[in-house]
Amino acid sequence: MKKIIFIGKSGCGKTTLSQAIHGLDFNYKKTQAICYVENIVDTPGEFLENRRFYSALMVSSNNCDIIGLVQDSTVATSIFPPNFTSMFNKKVIGIISKTGLKGSDTIRSERFLKRAGVQQIIETSSLESIGIQNLISLLS
Repeated sequence: MKKIIFIGKSGCGKTTLSQAIHGLDFNYKKTQAICYVENIVDTPGEFLENRRFYSALMVSSNNCDIIGLVQDSTVATSIFPPNFTSMFNKKVIGIISKTGLKGSDTIRSERFLKRAGVQQIIETSSLESIGIQNLISLLS
C-alpha cells in the first residue's frame, strides 16, 4: 500500500480523514506532532501555517509516495501559496474536505488547490464517506 502525507491548515479535517480511511471511530483531537497511522502521515496544521516549518514538511514527506494537500471546502481562504507543490518531487493530489457541510464551496476549493499546483483533486466528506473509497483505491 502506498504511503501518503496529509498537509493542511489546522482544523481542515486531516485527522478525521485519516480515521475515515482506516475505518476508525472519529476521535477529535488537536494533532500536536506528526502522527503515523499505518500508511498515513498526519501533520499538525502549524507546519503549513508557519513557513519556518516547511522543512519539516519536506523531511516528513520523504518516505511518502503521495503528498495530499487538504483544503476545507467551508473556508473562504487558502493558506497554500501559489505553486506550493513545486517544493515536492512526488505526486501531489488535492483533497477537498467537508463537502457535506453547510457553506461548502468545492469550486472555490478546487481553484485554491489548482493555484497551489495540484492536478488531481478528490472531493471528500469523512462523515458521509464521500470520496473515501477513491482515496483508498489511490493508495492501493
